[in-house]
Amino acid sequence: MVMKASLQLKLGQSLTMTPQLQQAIRLLQLSTLDLQQEIQQALESNPLLETSEDDDQAETPSPDADHNHDNASDEKSPDATADAASTDWDESESAPDWQSENEIPDTLPDDLPVDTAWEDVYQSAPATSARNDDDNDYDFETRNSPTETLRDHLEWQLNLTPLNERDQAIAHALMDAVDERGYLTSAIEDIYAGLADEADEDPLELDEVAAVLRRLQYFDPPGVFARDLQDCLLIQLNQLPPETPWLAQARLVITHYINLLGNRDYAQLLRRSRLKEDQLRDVLALITGLNPRPGDIIDRTEPDYVIPDVIVRKHNDRWRVELNPEIAPRIRVNASYASLIKRADSSADNTYLRDQLQEAKWFIKSLQSRNETLLKVATRIVEYQQGFLDHGDEAMKPLILSDIAQLVEMHESTISRVTTQKYMHTPRGIFELKYFFSSHVSTDEGGECSSTAIRAMIKKLIAAETPKKPLSDSKIAAMLGEQGINVARRTVAKYREAMHIPPSNERKRLV
Repeated sequence: MVMKASLQLKLGQSLTMTPQLQQAIRLLQLSTLDLQQEIQQALESNPLLETSEDDDQAETPSPDADHNHDNASDEKSPDATADAASTDWDESESAPDWQSENEIPDTLPDDLPVDTAWEDVYQSAPATSARNDDDNDYDFETRNSPTETLRDHLEWQLNLTPLNERDQAIAHALMDAVDERGYLTSAIEDIYAGLADEADEDPLELDEVAAVLRRLQYFDPPGVFARDLQDCLLIQLNQLPPETPWLAQARLVITHYINLLGNRDYAQLLRRSRLKEDQLRDVLALITGLNPRPGDIIDRTEPDYVIPDVIVRKHNDRWRVELNPEIAPRIRVNASYASLIKRADSSADNTYLRDQLQEAKWFIKSLQSRNETLLKVATRIVEYQQGFLDHGDEAMKPLILSDIAQLVEMHESTISRVTTQKYMHTPRGIFELKYFFSSHVSTDEGGECSSTAIRAMIKKLIAAETPKKPLSDSKIAAMLGEQGINVARRTVAKYREAMHIPPSNERKRLV
């Protein structure tokens, strides 16, 4: 077999991801907090970028193609404030009426040559993390201090408790066995066995461990160091004042009939405890006031702050959509460094400045493109979901990514990036943009109903149910069918579980 070499000419198309396009896509999918960090990193790494204050009216010189920096002309750059970009429209109008004081331009220049004047300035209000230098009462220690854990809280109380060295060792062993709920994860016999193996001369007794445990069970929060749920509730009941109404009856129910209480078998509970219905109601009110997870009182997680990217408000019967003016610091090209660039100079310093200027222009352009896209998508979402803004979840319309993609003439992947980890502040609360997208369920009239609206209806029906006889999933499906919404029982169960609503047997209450 003879192998022959040959040349072939083929035509084809391929997508080339330029660094500029990659940067624009990356900025588009960043959350607000990540974007602030990205801008800060750009400001630190690129000397051609700088922040600009609101009252800064300084002129921005730009390098001229025919002159060096000694006779370069200065040009005043117009404000292209992203935060001023907004849209509002009357509810009677079918399409949004763009009414921004300084709108983001619809088109941006495709190329940004180094030697041309740079007039694009990206501005917005200072980031929320910025503070006034005159504020001397800013408490950095309180803001940045780590959150106290349950172990820290228990250690603090143990240090205030007078115990000898032997009991201190027992207390630390018991504390090591406490989980985040405040429960002991090991049996007291196992803890005793571990301590007994370490004892050298004086043998340890199980009663000593039990005595220290009883002392630790009076620590805050009430119910810690419990071995199980029954023990936890009894510990809390024992710490209540003796004159507390129905205290003895509550101890009786928890000690002997906790399984009936957990199954909500009130008929058996009434018969065995020999309590009347109104008496059992008072006893259950006392028990439900106890905490089955005492460790949760000590907050161990840092708060998760959400900064909305878009603000929606109603003014003169018109919904107005605008970018949050506090999502990013104002940045622009540094006029002093830009004026140092010479057209014909090929030195290393001049080349470095030219490259940094080009990167600064690309970065600012990418920020403008990000805000323009975000505002367009948010505007279309608000236009489509006006019923939700006016009437709540039950008026939410079914919406998918392709619907918005067609309206703004973009790809679905772009819409997915824009709506991920981006939040909208509305009169009804702060929602992620993806919240406004939901699947649909058919109706008897041939229309469609949003799954979000169906969840709101299910929640409303459950809130209005009789506690003695809660609605089953089948009954809820039948009631929705009477309203023309065709949903199966398993669909109702799926939506109910998504809202963390227990089934009907667990919602049963004694009224």
